[in-house]
Amino acid sequence: MCAAAWGGVMDAIAPDRPLRIPVLLGTVRKSRMSERVAHLVLDRLAATDGVATELIDIARLDIVTSDAGEAIKDPLFAATVSMADGLVIVVPEYNHGYPGMLKHILDSNYWEYVHRAVGLVGVSSGPIGGARAIENLLPVLKAVGLVPTAWDLNVGNVASVFAEDGTVTDPRLDARLGGFVGELVWMSATLRHGRSFIPNPARVR
Repeated sequence: MCAAAWGGVMDAIAPDRPLRIPVLLGTVRKSRMSERVAHLVLDRLAATDGVATELIDIARLDIVTSDAGEAIKDPLFAATVSMADGLVIVVPEYNHGYPGMLKHILDSNYWEYVHRAVGLVGVSSGPIGGARAIENLLPVLKAVGLVPTAWDLNVGNVASVFAEDGTVTDPRLDARLGGFVGELVWMSATLRHGRSFIPNPARVR
Protein backbone atom coordinates (compact mmCIF):
# COMPACT_ATOMS: atom_id res chain seq x y z
CA MET A 1 0.00 0.00 0.00
CA CYS A 2 1.38 3.41 -0.93
CA ALA A 3 2.17 6.08 1.67
CA ALA A 4 -0.83 8.21 0.66
CA ALA A 5 -3.19 5.28 1.07
CA TRP A 6 -1.71 4.46 4.49
CA GLY A 7 -2.30 8.03 5.55
CA GLY A 8 -5.92 7.86 4.45
CA VAL A 9 -6.55 4.66 6.39
CA MET A 10 -5.01 6.01 9.58
CA ASP A 11 -6.76 9.40 9.31
CA ALA A 12 -10.14 7.74 8.74
CA ILE A 13 -9.99 4.99 11.34
CA ALA A 14 -7.28 5.77 13.91
CA PRO A 15 -6.93 9.54 14.28
CA ASP A 16 -6.84 9.66 18.07
CA ARG A 17 -4.07 7.24 19.01
CA PRO A 18 -1.73 4.78 17.34
CA LEU A 19 -2.80 1.23 16.67
CA ARG A 20 -1.26 -1.01 19.31
CA ILE A 21 0.09 -4.21 17.74
CA PRO A 22 2.53 -6.13 19.98
CA VAL A 23 4.62 -9.06 18.73
CA LEU A 24 4.38 -12.28 20.74
CA LEU A 25 7.44 -14.55 20.53
CA GLY A 26 5.89 -17.95 21.07
CA THR A 27 8.72 -20.16 22.26
CA VAL A 28 10.92 -20.46 25.35
CA ARG A 29 13.68 -22.52 23.73
CA LYS A 30 17.28 -21.40 23.96
CA SER A 31 19.05 -20.17 20.79
CA ARG A 32 15.71 -19.44 19.10
CA MET A 33 16.06 -18.56 15.44
CA SER A 34 12.46 -17.35 15.62
CA GLU A 35 13.68 -14.52 17.86
CA ARG A 36 15.39 -12.95 14.85
CA VAL A 37 12.15 -13.22 12.91
CA ALA A 38 10.22 -11.61 15.76
CA HIS A 39 12.59 -8.64 15.80
CA LEU A 40 12.32 -8.33 12.02
CA VAL A 41 8.53 -8.02 12.26
CA LEU A 42 8.85 -5.73 15.29
CA ASP A 43 11.13 -3.35 13.40
CA ARG A 44 8.75 -3.21 10.41
CA LEU A 45 5.76 -2.45 12.64
CA ALA A 46 7.73 0.19 14.55
CA ALA A 47 8.56 1.89 11.24
CA THR A 48 4.89 1.92 10.16
CA ASP A 49 3.10 5.25 10.59
CA GLY A 50 0.34 5.18 13.18
CA VAL A 51 1.47 1.92 14.83
CA ALA A 52 2.92 1.35 18.30
CA THR A 53 4.45 -2.03 19.06
CA GLU A 54 6.48 -3.96 21.61
CA LEU A 55 7.93 -7.44 22.00
CA ILE A 56 6.27 -9.92 24.34
CA ASP A 57 8.65 -12.82 24.98
CA ILE A 58 6.79 -15.69 26.62
CA ALA A 59 10.05 -16.84 28.19
CA ARG A 60 9.94 -13.66 30.31
CA LEU A 61 6.33 -13.87 31.45
CA ASP A 62 5.56 -14.66 35.08
CA ILE A 63 3.46 -17.75 34.35
CA VAL A 64 3.36 -20.83 36.58
CA THR A 65 2.95 -24.38 35.30
CA SER A 66 1.31 -25.80 38.44
CA ASP A 67 -2.11 -24.64 37.20
CA ALA A 68 -3.63 -23.53 33.90
CA GLY A 69 -6.22 -21.28 32.30
CA GLU A 70 -7.27 -17.87 33.62
CA ALA A 71 -6.20 -18.90 37.14
CA ILE A 72 -2.56 -18.26 36.12
CA LYS A 73 -3.19 -14.92 34.39
CA ASP A 74 -0.18 -12.60 34.28
CA PRO A 75 -1.57 -9.08 34.94
CA LEU A 76 0.93 -7.30 32.69
CA PHE A 77 0.35 -9.67 29.76
CA ALA A 78 -3.43 -9.44 30.24
CA ALA A 79 -3.30 -5.64 30.27
CA THR A 80 -1.10 -5.55 27.17
CA VAL A 81 -3.39 -7.72 25.05
CA SER A 82 -6.49 -5.98 26.40
CA MET A 83 -5.16 -2.63 25.17
CA ALA A 84 -3.96 -4.09 21.86
CA ASP A 85 -5.76 -3.57 18.58
CA GLY A 86 -3.95 -6.44 16.93
CA LEU A 87 -1.36 -9.06 17.71
CA VAL A 88 1.43 -10.83 15.88
CA ILE A 89 2.25 -14.37 16.99
CA VAL A 90 5.62 -15.72 15.88
CA VAL A 91 5.20 -19.48 16.08
CA PRO A 92 8.01 -21.94 15.35
CA GLU A 93 7.08 -25.41 14.18
CA TYR A 94 8.32 -28.24 16.39
CA ASN A 95 7.54 -31.81 15.27
CA HIS A 96 4.62 -30.69 13.08
CA GLY A 97 3.06 -28.62 15.87
CA TYR A 98 3.28 -25.39 17.85
CA PRO A 99 5.02 -25.00 21.24
CA GLY A 100 3.10 -26.21 24.26
CA MET A 101 4.11 -23.18 26.31
CA LEU A 102 2.50 -20.93 23.72
CA LYS A 103 -0.82 -22.73 24.23
CA HIS A 104 -0.36 -22.49 28.01
CA ILE A 105 0.13 -18.71 27.75
CA LEU A 106 -2.76 -18.16 25.33
CA ASP A 107 -5.15 -20.08 27.59
CA SER A 108 -4.47 -17.67 30.46
CA ASN A 109 -6.78 -15.01 28.95
CA TYR A 110 -10.10 -14.88 27.13
CA TRP A 111 -12.04 -11.61 26.95
CA GLU A 112 -8.82 -9.68 26.45
CA TYR A 113 -8.47 -11.18 22.96
CA VAL A 114 -12.01 -10.91 21.63
CA HIS A 115 -12.39 -9.21 18.22
CA ARG A 116 -8.72 -8.34 17.87
CA ALA A 117 -6.82 -9.11 14.71
CA VAL A 118 -3.97 -11.60 14.84
CA GLY A 119 -1.29 -12.14 12.20
CA LEU A 120 0.63 -15.41 12.22
CA VAL A 121 4.31 -15.76 11.41
CA GLY A 122 5.40 -19.36 10.99
CA VAL A 123 9.06 -20.31 11.34
CA SER A 124 10.72 -23.61 10.55
CA SER A 125 14.10 -25.11 9.78
CA GLY A 126 12.56 -26.79 6.73
CA PRO A 127 11.04 -25.34 3.57
CA ILE A 128 7.35 -24.91 4.51
CA GLY A 129 7.79 -22.07 6.99
CA GLY A 130 5.78 -23.34 9.92
CA ALA A 131 2.61 -23.90 7.88
CA ARG A 132 1.58 -26.94 9.94
CA ALA A 133 2.07 -25.07 13.21
CA ILE A 134 -0.13 -22.25 11.92
CA GLU A 135 -2.80 -24.69 10.72
CA ASN A 136 -2.91 -26.38 14.13
CA LEU A 137 -3.00 -23.07 15.98
CA LEU A 138 -5.92 -21.54 14.08
CA PRO A 139 -8.72 -23.37 15.99
CA VAL A 140 -7.18 -22.24 19.28
CA LEU A 141 -7.16 -18.60 18.19
CA LYS A 142 -10.76 -18.81 17.01
CA ALA A 143 -11.80 -20.34 20.35
CA VAL A 144 -10.43 -17.37 22.31
CA GLY A 145 -12.01 -14.80 20.01
CA LEU A 146 -9.01 -13.61 18.00
CA VAL A 147 -9.57 -12.90 14.30
CA PRO A 148 -6.76 -14.29 12.09
CA THR A 149 -5.81 -12.32 9.01
CA ALA A 150 -5.87 -13.97 5.60
CA TRP A 151 -2.16 -13.25 5.03
CA ASP A 152 0.30 -15.41 6.98
CA LEU A 153 4.05 -14.90 6.85
CA ASN A 154 5.98 -18.15 6.40
CA VAL A 155 9.73 -18.13 7.05
CA GLY A 156 11.23 -21.44 5.97
CA ASN A 157 14.84 -22.62 6.10
CA VAL A 158 15.27 -19.95 8.74
CA ALA A 159 18.96 -20.63 9.34
CA SER A 160 19.72 -19.45 5.81
CA VAL A 161 17.48 -16.36 5.91
CA PHE A 162 19.79 -14.27 8.09
CA ALA A 163 23.45 -13.42 7.70
CA GLU A 164 25.80 -13.54 10.68
CA ASP A 165 25.14 -9.86 11.41
CA GLY A 166 21.36 -10.45 11.43
CA THR A 167 20.60 -8.89 8.04
CA VAL A 168 18.10 -10.64 5.79
CA THR A 169 19.62 -12.51 2.85
CA ASP A 170 16.37 -13.21 0.99
CA PRO A 171 14.96 -10.05 -0.66
CA ARG A 172 11.62 -11.77 -1.26
CA LEU A 173 10.99 -11.87 2.48
CA ASP A 174 10.86 -8.07 2.64
CA ALA A 175 8.06 -7.95 0.07
CA ARG A 176 6.06 -10.66 1.85
CA LEU A 177 6.56 -8.89 5.17
CA GLY A 178 5.18 -5.67 3.70
CA GLY A 179 2.00 -7.41 2.56
CA PHE A 180 1.63 -9.16 5.91
CA VAL A 181 1.94 -5.92 7.87
CA GLY A 182 -0.40 -4.07 5.51
CA GLU A 183 -3.17 -6.63 5.95
CA LEU A 184 -2.69 -6.76 9.72
CA VAL A 185 -2.82 -2.98 10.11
CA TRP A 186 -6.00 -2.75 8.03
CA MET A 187 -7.69 -5.55 10.00
CA SER A 188 -6.59 -4.09 13.33
CA ALA A 189 -7.93 -0.65 12.44
CA THR A 190 -11.20 -2.04 11.09
CA LEU A 191 -11.87 -4.22 14.13
CA ARG A 192 -11.03 -1.38 16.50
CA HIS A 193 -13.60 0.76 14.71
CA GLY A 194 -16.13 -2.04 15.05
CA ARG A 195 -15.48 -2.58 18.75
CA SER A 196 -15.80 1.16 19.36
CA PHE A 197 -18.88 2.02 17.32
CA ILE A 198 -20.86 -1.10 16.38
CA PRO A 199 -22.81 -2.88 19.17
CA ASN A 200 -22.52 -6.66 19.14
CA PRO A 201 -25.39 -8.30 21.06
CA ALA A 202 -24.00 -11.75 20.25
CA ARG A 203 -20.86 -11.20 22.33
CA VAL A 204 -21.65 -13.75 25.02
CA ARG A 205 -19.80 -16.83 26.13
